[in-house]
Amino acid sequence: MIRPATVGDVKTIQQTLEYYAEKGLLLPRSLNDLYDNLRDFIVFQDLKNISGVGSLHVCWEDLGEIRSLAVLPPNTNKGIGRQLVEVCETEARKLGLKRVFTLTYQEKFFTGLGYRTIDKSELPHKVWGECLKCVKFPNCDEIAMIKMLAS
Repeated sequence: MIRPATVGDVKTIQQTLEYYAEKGLLLPRSLNDLYDNLRDFIVFQDLKNISGVGSLHVCWEDLGEIRSLAVLPPNTNKGIGRQLVEVCETEARKLGLKRVFTLTYQEKFFTGLGYRTIDKSELPHKVWGECLKCVKFPNCDEIAMIKMLAS
């Protein structure tokens, strides 16, 4: 089941993201940042545990970002990541966003969902305000990808 994240989920969300951050596959998020952006997050929960997380962050009047997408083993390759992205895209459409992007290391996954690789310079400068806080700034090695959303 996919549902909006709650305050009680924040520590589990951070642990899920940290699993991949330790492997260099995802950027870490502080508890403060997660609480500040809690309304952006959704979680995939089976009967007992949260095994996947993702978020949609509104960046500009027509642009959103898919962020912090992670599915814990042994639940990878079961379509959970795809479902999380699809829920984020549906929410983006409801909000009136025309396109969504992601900064990722999982190019093949996002290509399979209809995203295309772009040069980071194609993204608006507003996006880069948050990058100033990133541990990888200014040497970001993530791949920028974007998808136009159908109405």
